[in-house]
Amino acid sequence: MNGADVISTLPDVILQHILCFIPTKFAIRTSLLSKRWRHVWCDVPSLYFIDYTPNDDASLDKTLSYHTAPKMMNFHLRTTSDLHIDKWVKLAMSRNVENLSLDHWKVHESPIPDCFFNNSSVKQLTFKLCFIDLTPKYSVFWTSLRNFSLGCCRVSDESIAKILSGCPVLESLTLYLCYKLMVLDLSKSSRLKTLEVYRNSKVPGPTQILAPHIHCLRLRNYLLPCTLVDVSSLTEANMEIGFNYVQRTVNADVLQVMVLKMLEKLKNAEMLTFGGNFLQILSIAELCGVPFPMLKVKYLVLETVIFQYVIPGIERLLQNSPCLKKLIVRARGRNTLPQSLSKYLTTRGLDPDQCWRSKDGVFWNKNRWDLESKHVTSLVELVVKNTKTLEKMDILLDERYLKFKFTDLVLPTLAHHNNISINIGLFTKPWEAYEWCVFRLQSC
Repeated sequence: MNGADVISTLPDVILQHILCFIPTKFAIRTSLLSKRWRHVWCDVPSLYFIDYTPNDDASLDKTLSYHTAPKMMNFHLRTTSDLHIDKWVKLAMSRNVENLSLDHWKVHESPIPDCFFNNSSVKQLTFKLCFIDLTPKYSVFWTSLRNFSLGCCRVSDESIAKILSGCPVLESLTLYLCYKLMVLDLSKSSRLKTLEVYRNSKVPGPTQILAPHIHCLRLRNYLLPCTLVDVSSLTEANMEIGFNYVQRTVNADVLQVMVLKMLEKLKNAEMLTFGGNFLQILSIAELCGVPFPMLKVKYLVLETVIFQYVIPGIERLLQNSPCLKKLIVRARGRNTLPQSLSKYLTTRGLDPDQCWRSKDGVFWNKNRWDLESKHVTSLVELVVKNTKTLEKMDILLDERYLKFKFTDLVLPTLAHHNNISINIGLFTKPWEAYEWCVFRLQSC
């Protein structure tokens, strides 16, 4: 049937399912395409209000007056408008919403209604209300909540404890810039398996994390002390140290102690990801002779540019990872710690020029922009020499930061015990596929 209008013949339930995936204002516009579609959007069980401004307040109210779906699967509101958030919260809760997302990037003073904390239907909750106090007056009843993301709020240790006590089936928790929170105690959240914590230079908390049941941890920490008190069940971790350029000084002593204590807590995890700044601090620790723990990691990801300031840390990590099977190096320009950090070595009686010089005589690039093919070859050699169980290595290179040609790549000679598959990919454009060059390095 050439030219047939197949979409118009679809039942309403299918059309409504399709409209669930687009912003509500676009779903409403479909009512202009056909008389039959005029009221289809009214029963769509999802409402998405994205980037609404104060001028849109009237249209929001009008939209709600026409919306008749008794059950709301999804409600998403992202705005900088002075909206009455309590009104939208009451609406979503009255419709037994399952997936609720409130994203309001403006200082908000209105209190959250009590009904917000009493909902047995919500399963996924994303709550980002700038500087609002999240303090439940009574007990919290989120008995179905599995995924909880909390950002930019003021929440005390007592409040987060009360909230978590009302989430018996919580599996994933994300905390993004949570003011006032200092000690995060998750010892009673036995079903919580994934924890993500993001801090910056203005938000010190949490400074202690007690999470004996989690399996996966992602922590981005901004040069502030943070202690992993108990993460004994970890199998996977992603760690990075952030840095703001407005910060003029970096306390290398404090950072060394912090990252080495963290590394000790991560020693039993089988999958580890370290950012470039984290690796720079590890490199300083290695040059200063600080001992590293032995690791049981099998899958290691290094998200860093390749230059001399991360090589000592990488080498020691490899030597202390006797079970390593796969290594991924994502060589992108993410390192932000100042290179002046190496001046710290002078205060320890060390010569930075000698310290950063490779033990094997390799002259590593000092600047991320000067990465060449010979440096990639040197990295491959370093990995081969310092691993015995490695089976596969992927190196992903961002072409914006290097002078790299596959034709200039010289492969190292392997020892008899090595048999490694090495894939080197060039990231040609953002969000596009890599150009891959695949090597199979066989033992002699």
